[in-house]
Amino acid sequence: MTGYDQGGQPGGGVPHSPGSTYVPPPAPTPNHQAQHSASKPRTSLAVALDQSRYRLLVTAAVVTTVFTAISVKLAMATLFGGGGEPRQHVALEVDNTTTNRADILDRNGNLLATSLVTQSLYADPKLVSRPEEAAQKLAGVLPELDYKDLVAKLSGDRRFVWLKRNLTPKQQAAVHRLGIPGVAFEREERRFYPAGPLTSHVVGFTGIDNNGLAGMEQGFNKRLTENPGTPLQLSIDLRLQHVLKKELAATVQEFSAIGAAGIVFDVRNGEVLSMVSLPDFDPQDPTGLDPDTLFNRATLGVYEMGSTFKIFNSALAFDTGKIRASDLFDAAHPVKIGRFTINDYHSLHRALTVAEVFQHSSNLGSVRMVQQVGIAAQKAFMTKMGFTKPTGLELPESGWPLVPNPWREVNSYTISFGHGISVSPMHTVAAAASVINGGFFHKPTLLKRQPDAEIPTEQVVSRQTSDMMRRMFRFVVADGTGKSAEVKGYVVGGKTGTADKQKGRHYQKNSRMSSFLGAFPMQDPRYVVYVLVDEPKATAKTYGYATGGWVAAPAVGRIVKQIGPLLNVPTVDENAPEILNSTYLNAAGSTNWQQALPPVTAPPPPKGSTVASFPTQTKPR
Repeated sequence: MTGYDQGGQPGGGVPHSPGSTYVPPPAPTPNHQAQHSASKPRTSLAVALDQSRYRLLVTAAVVTTVFTAISVKLAMATLFGGGGEPRQHVALEVDNTTTNRADILDRNGNLLATSLVTQSLYADPKLVSRPEEAAQKLAGVLPELDYKDLVAKLSGDRRFVWLKRNLTPKQQAAVHRLGIPGVAFEREERRFYPAGPLTSHVVGFTGIDNNGLAGMEQGFNKRLTENPGTPLQLSIDLRLQHVLKKELAATVQEFSAIGAAGIVFDVRNGEVLSMVSLPDFDPQDPTGLDPDTLFNRATLGVYEMGSTFKIFNSALAFDTGKIRASDLFDAAHPVKIGRFTINDYHSLHRALTVAEVFQHSSNLGSVRMVQQVGIAAQKAFMTKMGFTKPTGLELPESGWPLVPNPWREVNSYTISFGHGISVSPMHTVAAAASVINGGFFHKPTLLKRQPDAEIPTEQVVSRQTSDMMRRMFRFVVADGTGKSAEVKGYVVGGKTGTADKQKGRHYQKNSRMSSFLGAFPMQDPRYVVYVLVDEPKATAKTYGYATGGWVAAPAVGRIVKQIGPLLNVPTVDENAPEILNSTYLNAAGSTNWQQALPPVTAPPPPKGSTVASFPTQTKPR
């Protein structure tokens, strides 16, 4: 039997019988393959497997990319980004302890104001489940908080309420241990003043949100916040500040005064080295204080300065060239103008030289001098000295002078001895410095000047006038109303001032401002020391007087004695010829100290001697 066996498959390997011939089947054509595929469609399982395989590939690619990027970042951060030992500034940045307000320093780098990072406590009342219990716990660790107020805040509808600002670390830890839901901390800054009340009227203070509200904090608020990395350095010397406040406080206590002000001023560049106003305050907590404690008597208060204004009346007279120190003026007869009569506090009932008018603080002599000078010249001079506008000091607490308008004859008379015009102590000090420093007016400043900085300068009086005013200053302390300001070796000069205070439209005799404006050393003036005492009361020690010579001059003397060494001012012999040549003046208005020496008679020569003897002059002692 030939062909395939029954039931066999082509190519199935069935053995062929001997002698048979095997013919292979024809190869399939492409059309045949397509028809075969079409006849068998893909199942859903196969499709699902293909989709799963695709998704896995995409997912693997994404994960690989992400981990590759992370690996690259880590490698850059650790191997190439300085990832070795951590440095201090990196730690500060991570801890976020930098502040947003610059420090304030004194001229020697002592810290006067700084900011520290603190934590403030707040709550979200919606998250506080038991307000009464939470309030009780908080009041237990923060006893200064009121329980009822806490309950009201924690029970309210607001989502944010402050509970306490600027906690101490100990307070923060105590609250943190309570674990009250809905109560948390907010990072803030708090201003601290290491010098406390000592510099309160200079530095000022900030509010709860760290914005300046007074003093240099307010005057330089923008500078302190925009450049927090650079401290603001003041001209104030903390050492002088201690001395000045101590002596002012002692004077206020001794004379039962209501306040005082003091200034130490560098006449060469206008720097305010020390400034104190009493009473002062704690800048750490200035709220709720008597407004009088916040009032800066040194810059904001404007007062009739009394006889210290004779400094400027005399300088005006000399600068016109019409009046000399030896000229005589009638001080025996009162001056009447309208319904007013002007007299001297202690009249000598005779004509006085200009030197004696200054020495004895004569009102009548001052009026006679301004009568000769004229109203127009006086007004122009007072304007040039800065008495008609604020001083330009950097403090926002700067007072406007009270100037007569119109400037009439009666005003001219009273201004000559310090009444009828009101200025601040800072006005008086800056103007007086220009009178004795060679005639150069320097705008006062509370900022430390750099050694190479240009100093704004205006020539306001001649050098000849300045030279004569230095002698007048020295004459008052050497032999006038300011004797109690004398300090051996420092050649102190100055001028006393006493002015009745005006209350309403009248002056009160037992309510006065007593002051002394001192300077040293007068042969080459470097510093002005000014003390003003508000409403001092006379004591038995002062024989019933409460004038500038009895109250303020001794305080200036004590201050000079203590700050002279701190300022490296060398002591000298006041009677040395070189000192007398630049500081001497006598009552007659003469500057020649050698002519004032009394003749010295030599002892008789021994008997039989043929040597002639001549009288010689010696220095006064």
